[in-house]
Amino acid sequence: MLRLLKNLKPKEWLYAVLSLGFIVLQVWLELLLPDYMQKITALAISNAGMAEIWKNGGIMLACALGSALGAVIVGYFTARIAAALSYRLRGQLFEKVESFSMEEINKFSTASLITRTSNDVTQVQMLISMGLQVVIKAPIMAVWAIVKISGKSWQWSVATAAAVIAMVLMMLFILVIVFPKFKKVQKQTDNLNAVTRENLSGVRVVRAYNAEGYQEKKFEKANDDLTNTQLFTSRSMAIVSPFMTILMSGLSLAIYWIGAYLVGGVPDGPGRAEMFSQMAAYSGYAMMVVSAFMMLAMIFIILPRAMVSVRRINEVLSTEAQIKGGTVTQSPKEGGQGNVVFKNVSFKYPDASEYVLENVSFTAKQGETVAFIGSTGSGKSTLINLVPRFYDATEGEILIDGVNVKDYTLDALHDKIGYVPQRAVMFSGTIKDNVTYGEKKGLEYSEEGVKRAVAIAQGQEFVENMEGQYDAHIAQGGTNVSGGQKQRLAIARAVYRRPEIYIFDDSFSALDYKTDKVLRSALKQQTGDATSLIVAQRIGTIRDADCIVVLDEGKVVGKGTHKELMESCEVYREIAYSQLSKEELENE
Repeated sequence: MLRLLKNLKPKEWLYAVLSLGFIVLQVWLELLLPDYMQKITALAISNAGMAEIWKNGGIMLACALGSALGAVIVGYFTARIAAALSYRLRGQLFEKVESFSMEEINKFSTASLITRTSNDVTQVQMLISMGLQVVIKAPIMAVWAIVKISGKSWQWSVATAAAVIAMVLMMLFILVIVFPKFKKVQKQTDNLNAVTRENLSGVRVVRAYNAEGYQEKKFEKANDDLTNTQLFTSRSMAIVSPFMTILMSGLSLAIYWIGAYLVGGVPDGPGRAEMFSQMAAYSGYAMMVVSAFMMLAMIFIILPRAMVSVRRINEVLSTEAQIKGGTVTQSPKEGGQGNVVFKNVSFKYPDASEYVLENVSFTAKQGETVAFIGSTGSGKSTLINLVPRFYDATEGEILIDGVNVKDYTLDALHDKIGYVPQRAVMFSGTIKDNVTYGEKKGLEYSEEGVKRAVAIAQGQEFVENMEGQYDAHIAQGGTNVSGGQKQRLAIARAVYRRPEIYIFDDSFSALDYKTDKVLRSALKQQTGDATSLIVAQRIGTIRDADCIVVLDEGKVVGKGTHKELMESCEVYREIAYSQLSKEELENE
């Protein structure tokens, strides 16, 4: 928690100090109330004039109003502090997640990261806004009230001590029994979010396979687990309020019962009046002691879940990104731009025992197209994902323009690359927003550039037929356009950046053969000075590449042009003949 509080700025610390001052003032005014109650009681018993009673009653009312005003001011300050802290925490969490590689994101899971950024931060905000008032006020009030009542009567002190001990035991019960369950609640909330998110993102498949019942059962299990745990914690916490009420009522009864006994033992006169007025004051102080512990009990209701949230937030903030940028901001001037070299590269996923790629070497020179083909799971996508450093090579090195990719700053490295993933990702906004998405040093917005990129990607016809054309709305995830249209817009996004290196991760799979061929031809003509790395399943997509790398179980089993591989590589021939006949291959 102390680590999170370091995010407070001097202004918030000033608010905290002012809150402390107003809390002390508030407690002082509240502790004056029993004193004036004692005076008013003594005046009433002694048949003093009403003027004196009204005077003390007026002062008592002023103290109560002053205490209420202090509470309002403290509430304002603590709300500002809590809101500022949660604002910064959400920003830090988002920024931290943005810096994570795929390894860290997979470690936490997307659903968990969303919960930590939203729900967990809200728990901390609640703790600060309520806890800052109660945690400071309760000890001050308890100690001050105990000092006030000390020496009054040992019988009353014993009754008050018994009530305090009972409350402490109850809070220990909450800490020991309920606290672990709150940690479970957060994990089950993650699971519920994951199931819900999976169902919504895969809703088409769910409906196509009539799997609504299966998904409902899956959701019901996650929902039941969370509900049962929350019922346990809620039921455990539900005993707090009635227990406190019984305790306060019992303590009041004990004080008056003991007081009646003590008053009865004093002869009529000023002594009995004094004892009676002391009983009234002691009752007020005792209630304040109990109220202080009640406030602490409220914190114990909020604290367990909030502390779990604090730990989860700190887990994210303390996790160091494994992939960090270097210091090189630009390539050497000599030797051209966009040259990619793999030198004996091997890779295995974190905590995996087997290598996904083994001893891969190839060179892609500026303006060349290097394609990768192989069976499913052969490591094609993994290989090209090493270039933008979504993962880092386990062994060997990857060079761009003679510089190891690990030595570039991440911004400089990504400025060189136009990346088109397997699954085209669209963001809510317009077509123009999606094509110009991201930042690149030296790249300024150009409407002509947008139209050029869309035209090269063979999307001009469908874009200009949409309402609003380049300002047409795109829904989140691109749900209002087809798969092929999304892929063409994703390709246009890469083209717009004018990168030195294009990475196409099976990015032509949703296109028909004609569009595929025309698009690749346009890319070659318009972006011929850039290097292209293409992963594809179709022979027709890669047969004109300058070099084709054939992968099988993570190893390079063939490398060369289409013609050379047809003669020398059995794996490539099998793939080619599985897609096209011998006559078609010869005719092409």
